[in-house]
Amino acid sequence: MLRPFRAVPARYRFPATSGSHTFRQRVLWSSPIGRSQFSTVKDTKRGPRFSGDKSWTRSMLAAAGGSLITGLLIFNLRGQVPIVDAEHEQHRKNEQKKPRYVYASKEDLGKAILEIRKELGEEGISTDDDDLRQHGFSEWSSINIDQLPTAVAFPNSTEQVAKIARICSKYKVPMIPYSGGSSVEGHFSAAFGGISVDFMNMCDIVEFHPEDMDIVVQPSVSWMDMNEKIKESGLFFPIDPGPPVRSSGFLYSCFWSVFSANIHASGTNAVRYGTMKDWVINMTIVLPDGRILKTRQRPRKSSAGYNLNGLFTGAEGTLGFVTEATLKLARIPEETGVAVTSFPTMRDAANAAIQVVREGIPVGAVELLDDVQMDVINRMGDTGREWKAKPTLFFKFSGTKVGVQDNIDGVSHIVHANHGSDLEVEKDTSKQEALWFARKQALWSMLCLRKSGHEVWSTDVAVPLSKVSDLVEVSKKDLDKLGLFGSMLGHIGDGNFHETILYDGKKEYKSVAKCVHDMVHRAIEMEGTCTGEHGIGLGKKEFMAQEVGEESLSVMRAIKQSLDPYWLMNPGKVFDP
Repeated sequence: MLRPFRAVPARYRFPATSGSHTFRQRVLWSSPIGRSQFSTVKDTKRGPRFSGDKSWTRSMLAAAGGSLITGLLIFNLRGQVPIVDAEHEQHRKNEQKKPRYVYASKEDLGKAILEIRKELGEEGISTDDDDLRQHGFSEWSSINIDQLPTAVAFPNSTEQVAKIARICSKYKVPMIPYSGGSSVEGHFSAAFGGISVDFMNMCDIVEFHPEDMDIVVQPSVSWMDMNEKIKESGLFFPIDPGPPVRSSGFLYSCFWSVFSANIHASGTNAVRYGTMKDWVINMTIVLPDGRILKTRQRPRKSSAGYNLNGLFTGAEGTLGFVTEATLKLARIPEETGVAVTSFPTMRDAANAAIQVVREGIPVGAVELLDDVQMDVINRMGDTGREWKAKPTLFFKFSGTKVGVQDNIDGVSHIVHANHGSDLEVEKDTSKQEALWFARKQALWSMLCLRKSGHEVWSTDVAVPLSKVSDLVEVSKKDLDKLGLFGSMLGHIGDGNFHETILYDGKKEYKSVAKCVHDMVHRAIEMEGTCTGEHGIGLGKKEFMAQEVGEESLSVMRAIKQSLDPYWLMNPGKVFDP
């Protein structure tokens, strides 16, 4: 049974924004005398009339008389509530109750599905119950709602996506992009029903330009498969979000796929290579009305016009479909290394990680796992070894042989200065994978221990480097006080960390929500963010105003309104109208 994690309104509502005048304005404009106050008295032949002109004087006296009459009328009405004002107020309240955006009726939705089936074929759209559940519910999401999509479409090309958008725009059907399905904030939930658009059939490498160090891919390309196919060229895609991800999920709804630029995804390599948005050269976008655009050409930098990459990057699928992207590639390093060390406290571990970054040591990654997470990995027994159940840092190194060794020596010195154990280093490639495997399996290890009927809340925040140790320490104490099964881990080198809590939704939701919300509010107060990479989705809309302010939100809404006037693209995500 689907349980609503947070209330989602059946329809958007918004305050009335009619251009009706107030009662006093209507009185003022009800006569020519009143309106004359707002008119310029001018003779086109002789120019402005001066006081010596009798006609001008008469006009001014008439205007003054009108002002006096109007002023007396308004003064006398001050203590009263005129009938017309009461009617106006009731009208305003009625307008507030009306839905701001009305979506397709059941009949129109059926017509849209038939038209899409005609364009894509019988296999191009499904209303099967299993498909609908897969595209509207997630076992690892922090938020699920009592609403599923009405149908799931499976396009094969940008042109087919455009056809779907035109049909949905015609009938006012909501559209929800779907790829990897690994969102944890309800990004692909169908808050208003509609059609989920799954890119599983768009999984090709379109073009590969090794001489330019870039590659053109469709939305559902697996970043791991892509790297395997191009490794003979000596190039690779350096963003390392996680094993199960496809490319469009990066841009739409998850933090693990190649297109996760749409929520600024990062992953373990972010401290060295930046986030997904830094590796997108251009994108092909299908707008909500079916128009197709390309954000820019293929140079690695451009100053031509607005930065449309930046606009669509981070939009969480609310402005359009990303159907193709050109991504930068990097040279595979000559030498790599992996190292692990443990600490007595989370503060010690966080201090060491931040000091490494401040010293300018170019590590490939620095990841923090708490004592609970390390114990979970031991309990799962998948790594072939026993780990110390203490706060642990995992490091990656890459570069030349001399450079990697210098970096290892520098990190070792900092680790010891912060009470860490001896650095366990592995330079053999196959053994590196085994050592790093513990980090990559962290979330899945937690999920495997979830009791039947229990839920998972996985969230993230990010703060400036100087605030990391404080927030990590306080949040860890709060998590321990909660008394539930929860752990912390994070891409600590860029100030981003995560909490994962397993709990009984019926009994423990309020206490878990308070723990998570306290951490988020603390992060924002420290000039941080409510999410470093998971995104807003349905789950974190309530924090947007506190973080960015109402003016920024109004600009975002204006952009949304301009590109998607009927709010059809992934409605209900990021913010409400």
